[in-house]
Amino acid sequence: FVQWVVQGAVAVDIGANPYVEGADEDEGVDDQAVKVVDIVDTFRLQEQPPFDKKQFVAYIKKYIKLITPKLDEEKQAFFKKNIEAATKLLLSKLSDLQFFVGESMHDDSTVVFAYYKEGATDPTFLYFGVGLKEVKC
Repeated sequence: FVQWVVQGAVAVDIGANPYVEGADEDEGVDDQAVKVVDIVDTFRLQEQPPFDKKQFVAYIKKYIKLITPKLDEEKQAFFKKNIEAATKLLLSKLSDLQFFVGESMHDDSTVVFAYYKEGATDPTFLYFGVGLKEVKC
C-alpha cells in the first residue's frame, strides 16, 4: 500500500506561550513540512527524466542483457515469457509514467515505474520482480 506522508517538523504544544515569555517570533523549530510518497522516501528513490519510446526500448534491451545471466533457469524462463507483455504495457503508459532508480543508480539495477490510476491520489508502483532481491525482516 503506497501513500503520501508528511515529513518535517512536528508542532508540539508544551503549554508555554513564547510571546508571554519574551521569545522572538522567529525562534523555534523550522516547521517546513513536505508531503512525500512513503516508498520513494523510505528507499531513497531518485526520480529520473522520462524516457521517450526509443530510449525506453533501448533501456529494456540493455536491462534484459544485464539481468538474464543473473537469474536461475526457472526465473529466466519466466522473465523471457513475460517481458514482451510487460514492455507493451509500459509502452502504452509511457507518457503517464514516472521513472525512479535506487540511490546507487547502478546501470544493472531496475528502474521503478510509477503512475496514477484514473481518479487515484496515491501512485501505483511497478517493478520487474525478477530484478528485486528478497530481504527477510
